Amino acid sequence: MDRNPFIQIDSSHAVTLWLKTHQRSLWIGGIIWVLAIGFIAFLWRLGSTGLVDETEPLFAEAARQMTVTGDWLTPYFNGQTRFDKPPLVYWLMAIAYGVTGPNAWGARLPSALSAIALMGLCFYTLCRYGVGPHTSPGQKDLQSWLSAGLSVLMMALNLLFVVWGRTGVSDMLLTACIGATMLAFFLGYAETERPAIRDRWYLACYTFVGLGILTKGPVALVLPGLAIAIFLAGVGRFWQVVRELRLVRGTIVVAALTLPWFVAIGAVHGRAYTDVFFGYHNIERFTSVVNQHAAPWYFYFGVVLLGFMPFSAYLPVSMARLQFWRVQAWREQPRSRHLGLLALAWFASIFGFFSIAVTKLPSYMLPLIPAAAILVALAWSEAIASGTEKENSGLGWGWWASGIANVGLIGILAVAGLNVPRFLGPDSAVPNFPDVLRDAGIPLWAGLPWAIATVVGLGVLCARRLRWLWLVNGCAQVFFAMGVVMVLNVTDIHRQLPLRQLSDIAVQSARPEEAIAYVGFMKPSVTFYTQRSTTFVDDPADFVAELRQQTSASQSVLVMGETVVIDAIDAEAEDKEAIAIEKAYSLIRLRLPSTRE
Repeated sequence: MDRNPFIQIDSSHAVTLWLKTHQRSLWIGGIIWVLAIGFIAFLWRLGSTGLVDETEPLFAEAARQMTVTGDWLTPYFNGQTRFDKPPLVYWLMAIAYGVTGPNAWGARLPSALSAIALMGLCFYTLCRYGVGPHTSPGQKDLQSWLSAGLSVLMMALNLLFVVWGRTGVSDMLLTACIGATMLAFFLGYAETERPAIRDRWYLACYTFVGLGILTKGPVALVLPGLAIAIFLAGVGRFWQVVRELRLVRGTIVVAALTLPWFVAIGAVHGRAYTDVFFGYHNIERFTSVVNQHAAPWYFYFGVVLLGFMPFSAYLPVSMARLQFWRVQAWREQPRSRHLGLLALAWFASIFGFFSIAVTKLPSYMLPLIPAAAILVALAWSEAIASGTEKENSGLGWGWWASGIANVGLIGILAVAGLNVPRFLGPDSAVPNFPDVLRDAGIPLWAGLPWAIATVVGLGVLCARRLRWLWLVNGCAQVFFAMGVVMVLNVTDIHRQLPLRQLSDIAVQSARPEEAIAYVGFMKPSVTFYTQRSTTFVDDPADFVAELRQQTSASQSVLVMGETVVIDAIDAEAEDKEAIAIEKAYSLIRLRLPSTRE
């Protein structure tokens, strides 16, 4: 197993000359590559499904309210302030609504474009500096283009990016801001010959920090700052680069972008804003469990393994090949060779920070996915370009172990995909959901590409052509992304479409001053699709009493919810008038008593 797992690719002068003389064609091809992968992963059928309860409609409706009221300072949902996040994501959604209208496409467009923009900047960065410390001058151009192309593939076509890049929330926008901050920093850091260009990239770095703070708060400064500090300490250039960064100028740029809104919102709402945003959604999320999102300390190992699968199999060997413990050797390398080390600090900082935090969510790992893609792409491109992972590195066995783990993970995905209906628990909204998935052919779509990839991958391993596993993974990932979209469409038909249909019926059926209510687990999409204030009540046993306290409605109210919940409402049967039923959901008119003793 110590045999070289890669076959030497011709690195002659002719190859290098061809790359240098076809720069224009390569850049055009690279742009097409980024846009094609971005379209498949994020734009294809982006608006074909409705908003998914519960978080996505909260963002979408707050943005819609801005377009209706003209109040671009304070986000509102259902008549109440929404201080969870700063305004940038709402502003971008509202702008998108001006083009697409207030719909799922417009709500998700900022996330999709953010992901594609980050892919583009990553491609550009690796085209210029996508080489490792062991890359020979003759292989520099080949490895740079390989690493750039591979990084785009790995970054876009993984579960975390495909899901959140197609969801109208702030997570992907924050990820793009943090990723752009790190990449702009490196582009300035590596530019040693042109100080003016270096300063522009550092200025861009500060700009992205400010935009990140306007997206989700101080975390957009803390995470990149921590990663950059660790990186600079490792390469022994901390104070030298701090002077280059011109922190005073950077502070002014960040403050100019962020302070006007924070000062204005604080002046209008005072402690009501600061306690909710800074206290609850920042400090308490780090120090205590919020919204029951607790998990063990090792939670994120599983998230990265599954979320970056199958390329996650190569993360250990990609980190080990850097030999980051050889500090002196790294300090002797030119800055342009330090991208891998920065990606490692980037990855480790985010992973460690959120592992310490008490509240844990899978989406918190999104900002490290670009770093993971860079690490693995650098490792693969160096191995392919040189034909070996360096005989003296002692990592030949590591590549074989990673390749075997890679094929094993693909096999697991194949089995899981083919048997996905068996893994689903009971769902009151779609009681026959496993049968629905089988009838739609989802198990075949979810499992067959991985099953084929497993067979091909085993053949690649047996033929000792390990370098072709990236292509096996990439092809399977394209079909996987398409399968995810199909699953979302089938799920939407049975879970969200009935609510949209009932929302339309409710708007058409509502009498003057008749309120709309939802009973059961909160579904904010009802507010978005009815474009009406909605009363939400959890418990049907106390529905009438709570409704009387929360609304000044007329003697009747339109009530929506799952049929089994509607039937449990504490009212006389003759007070309920059935209006419509859509799958597991019902819409009724409930006549309220004039008084409630």
